[in-house]
Amino acid sequence: MTTEPLLDELPRTSRRRMANKVPEVTVYFWVIKVLTTGMGETASDWMARTLGPIPAVALGGLAFVAALAVQFSLRRYVAWVYWTAVVMVSVFGTMAADILHVGLGVPYTLSTPAFMVVLAAVFFIWHASEGTLSIHSIRTRRRETFYWATVLATFALGTAAGDLTAGIGLRYLGSAVLFAAAICVPAVAFRAGVLNAVGAFWAAYVITRPLGASLADWMALGQARGGLGFGLGPVTLAWTVAILGLVAYMAVTKRESRGETLAA
Repeated sequence: MTTEPLLDELPRTSRRRMANKVPEVTVYFWVIKVLTTGMGETASDWMARTLGPIPAVALGGLAFVAALAVQFSLRRYVAWVYWTAVVMVSVFGTMAADILHVGLGVPYTLSTPAFMVVLAAVFFIWHASEGTLSIHSIRTRRRETFYWATVLATFALGTAAGDLTAGIGLRYLGSAVLFAAAICVPAVAFRAGVLNAVGAFWAAYVITRPLGASLADWMALGQARGGLGFGLGPVTLAWTVAILGLVAYMAVTKRESRGETLAA
């Protein structure tokens, strides 16, 4: 990666005096990220079954736009606003992947590489424009736009990839084990000096999506589908409570700003 430009070197039209808009990458960050991915998976499916696919997508889309609008309106990181936006990206990203498969009949073997291309394109344009993919530099509206476009693409890709592995014989628990092992690879590569911090962060970030979704589906779905059968509603509620508890804890203790940064 090239060295990122200093904020003061940016044109005045692009420069917005903001604090960094994303949290520090600590253990708490990764735990909440996995929880949001699972909650988004089960919440999306629960809404589709309860409200019907079209009302669910419409409601999810409105909530997604509203959450991002609030996030973009702020000049600094606010824990509950940021994580609400991540949750809604998770819900809507799941819906986007499911629409292609269920609504349009696109197989996961096709949608997964397609979302990989989309993500690669976002990364390419972001880096070509800004000279960095580091999340420690999200201090302008343009970089924040690239960041959230990337987050949405990772959620759609992770959803498709998780459903792909679950459907080829691994089922949900097997998929969770696979992705739990896979998420260790970027960390090991970073420690070994093979992968830089930014690359390791985004690789792990992508993998959290199918990891969390596979775990949540395993807990929610019936035994006929390889799950524990707790139900979509109860699992969604339980994971939501866990997210709220951790976000409240970090907002009060400021752990995200004081904790050890792990990547990116």
